[in-house]
Order: sequence, then structure tokens, then C-alpha cells
Amino acid sequence: MDVIDMVIKLFGGLGLFLFGMKLMGDGLENAAGSKLKGILEKVTSNKYLGVLIGALVTAVIQSSSATTVMVVSFVNAGLMSLVQSVGVIMGANIGTTITAQMVSFDLNKIAPIFIGVGAIIVLVSKRKKTKDIAYIALGFGVLFLGMGMMSESMQPLAASSMFKETIAIIGSSRFLGVLTGLIMTAIVQSSSATTGILVALATTGSIDMNVALPIIFGCNIGTCVTALLAAVGSNKTAKKAALIHLLFNVIGVIIFLPFVTIVIDIVQKINPTNVARQVANAHTIFNLCVTIILLPLSKYLVVIVNKIIPGDEIIDNVGAIYLDEKLLETPMVATGQVLKETVRMAELAKNNVEISMKAFLENDEKLIDTVYKNEQIINTLEKQITNYLVLLSSHDLPEEDSQTISNTFHVINDIERIGDHAENIVELAIEKNETKVNIKGEAKEELINMYSKTLEAITLAVNAYSKNDIIEARKMSDVENAIDKYKKDIRENNIKRLNNKTCESNGSAIFLDLISNLERIGDHSNNIAQTVL
Repeated sequence: MDVIDMVIKLFGGLGLFLFGMKLMGDGLENAAGSKLKGILEKVTSNKYLGVLIGALVTAVIQSSSATTVMVVSFVNAGLMSLVQSVGVIMGANIGTTITAQMVSFDLNKIAPIFIGVGAIIVLVSKRKKTKDIAYIALGFGVLFLGMGMMSESMQPLAASSMFKETIAIIGSSRFLGVLTGLIMTAIVQSSSATTGILVALATTGSIDMNVALPIIFGCNIGTCVTALLAAVGSNKTAKKAALIHLLFNVIGVIIFLPFVTIVIDIVQKINPTNVARQVANAHTIFNLCVTIILLPLSKYLVVIVNKIIPGDEIIDNVGAIYLDEKLLETPMVATGQVLKETVRMAELAKNNVEISMKAFLENDEKLIDTVYKNEQIINTLEKQITNYLVLLSSHDLPEEDSQTISNTFHVINDIERIGDHAENIVELAIEKNETKVNIKGEAKEELINMYSKTLEAITLAVNAYSKNDIIEARKMSDVENAIDKYKKDIRENNIKRLNNKTCESNGSAIFLDLISNLERIGDHSNNIAQTVL
């Protein structure tokens, strides 16, 4: 095999390896369903729980880079504090070693079975859940097929004098080994891919642990590049989270470099003859030990990054705070973020209805500007969520999430309309003040009662949508009927007051316009609840 053939086969093998890892990760992610969506939200100030969650999420999505990008995005959105992010980032480094452990076993011979079974099920199955499991099997097979191709392509290297000289140079300097691992991982954007190449080389006998271990150290630093790139354009706190990831790995390498010989002795005693297993075990031991050493000192990492990047950045609440295009690489998580942003938009619209009614009932002109400012935010959010939904809908999603996205297009439209009606109410408040209309007595009491029921409708709709609660959604029918009855009764009573000359005609027009807006708010709230049903 000449050099060109070897490079082509190595390149193809690496492509299959990465593709298999992606297939398997996507299948695991979809199979995990809503569990993955909420798992990162369970992070508390308990950093040990953060490590566990970081490791679990990374094991599912098969990428520590993806997990750290998620963490940076969550910190950027204010969903996770800098202190909380530390544990998750450390856990992600542990989780990524699972891939190395897996590929270090010689399963190349059975890979075609997984590919065959997985492909057949994907082609013939109609059920989404079954297909997700088939993709896991297919990805597993493709990953090992890629490993086999890489190992086969590297067989001639063991006999190559040039390669032996290059390895001798790298092996003579631990710093060179670290630099090699860093560059390799920064290029392929995956520490698992770098470890996979090392496992393939170890399988052919081309390298030993003296060469492999410093490269493993370097690949842990190289994987930070993805998170650092994700932090570009983010706020200061997100940049700090990415920097913590880098510091964690750099400090870990500095701690471990003097003890390379001891680590090699340990992994060789565990697997005396299998260098591939030695590489995988060294990778796991390094990340576990660095986490055990640095986790109790995590607060000092936060202090260091606060010194390097001083000050905090206030999150701009004018636009979306939960949506980040980087999260689209993990659609399950992105879907959860859309839900949060939509609920935030709904709460803002509900708040605007309350403010506009207060301005109307109490003649408070100071509140009018607040309503207009909030309405601008609601309109901005509608555009941003819609654009994000369009991007998200192009991804392969579980059936229930596809339905959620479809429903959300309608929900944000109804929320925006509720915001418009709040703006209409505040304009009626302005007209009421300018024309010196005074709504009092029985008319005011009727208005307050109908408004109270309308507010109940919005609250019920938002709760039902945010929790996907069918029981709450079913309550909407009675509330909607009550609002419609209020509108009918109030109109009839208003006609009686006009006939009895107990109210003015211009005041009556404003009054009737107001109850019409309240009734329409009830209708849109009912539409939101119906998406749950």
C-alpha cells in the first residue's frame, strides 16, 4: 500500500468513525427523549451532581465538545451560573472517555452484523422509537467499521522508517506529544477521534504508551477549542465558562506530566499485552483523577477566570435569552429551550394585559410606556422564535417534539395577538383619559369580573402549555364559556343603562371595545390550551 492509498483509507476510516459516533449519539439522544431535555436543568449548586450529569449527557450525545457548547450556551442565557458550569464541564471530560473505552475492544468482526441489522430495521420500520434504536446499532457498527479501516490503513506504518523516526522524536519530548495531541484534536474537533486514531495505531503495534500518553494529554486541551469558539460573541460569563474548561484541562496536564511513568506502569499492569486497552484506560484515569483533584478547588478556578475576564455582563432581555443556534446541534435540548422562550413570551403578554388594565382602571398614564415597550419585546420574540423553529424543524426529531414545534408556530401567533389586544386596551385607556370618561358603579364591577376571568384564562393556558398538562387544558372550556357569558350579559346591561340614560354614549363605545378585547384574549388563550389537547 503506497502513501496515497494509506492516507485515503485513513481519511475514509476517520470519516466513518465520526459518522458512526454521530449516528449513535443521535439515536441515543432521540431514544432518551424528554429525559435528556430536563437533565441539565437538574443541575443545582451541588457540583458533584453536576459532574454526574455532565458525564451522563456526554455519554448519551457522544461528544464532550457538544456538552461544553451547551453549557456555554446555558451560561450565556443565564440558565446556569458559572459555579454550576464547573461540575458539568468536568463531568463531560469523564463522559467522553466512554467512547475510547468502547473502541479499545476488538469488535471489528461483529461490526457488519450491527450495520446489517440496523440498516434493515431503519429501512423497514415505521415506528420512530424502533428506528432510533436501530440508528444506535447502525452507528455502533459504522464506528467500528471506521476503526477497522483506520487500523488496516496504519499497518504499513509499523515498518516505515520515516514513521519510526517521527514517533521517536515525539516520544523524546513530552511537550511535543502534548502539542501533537492538541493540534490533532483542534483539527478534527473531537478528542474521541484522536483517541480512536491512537487506539488504531496501538492495535498495529506502531506506538507504545510512552508516545500515546502525552498525546492523550494534548487531546484534552485540544477539545477546548470548540467551546472557546462557541464563546465568541457570547457574554462575559459564557466566555468565563469556556475559559474554565481550558484551565481545567491545562492544569490537569501540568499536574500529570511529571507522573507519566507512574500512569504507564499502572495501565500496563492492568492490561500487560493490550496497548489499545492501555490507551483507553490512561484516558479514563487521567480525566477521573484530574476531576477528583480539581473539583474541591473549583471555586478557585472561578476566582482565576474572574481575574482574567473581570466584571459581569447583564443579559439583554430585549430579545430571546434561551435560544442559541449552537444548541441546534442537540435538537432535543433546543426544543426544550423553545418551550422556555415561548412561556417567557406568554408571561410577558399576560403581564402586559395586567399593566394595560391597571392603566385603564386607575387612569395611570405612567404605565402606558411600559405596555408599548413590552409589546416591542413580544413582537421581537415572535420573529426570533419563528426563525429558530424553522431552523429546528429541519432536524430529525422524535414525533412528539415535531408536534410540539408545529403547535408552537400557532401558540406564538396567539400570544402575539394577546399582546396586540393589551396594546388596544392601553389605547382605550388613553382615549378614556382624553375624553374624561368615567366608568363606575355596576359597569366597573362587571368589567373587573370579566377581566378577572380573562386573566384566569391566560394563566390556565400558559400553565397547560408549559407543563403539557391535559387536565389543566380541559378546564379552559368552562372558563371560555364564562367569558362569553360575561360579554353577552354586559352588552345587554349596557343597552339598559343607555336606555335609562345612566351612562354616556362615548363612554359606552370605549366600554364595549374593552370587553371585546377581553373576549378575544380569552379566545386566543383557549387556542393555546387546545394545542395541548
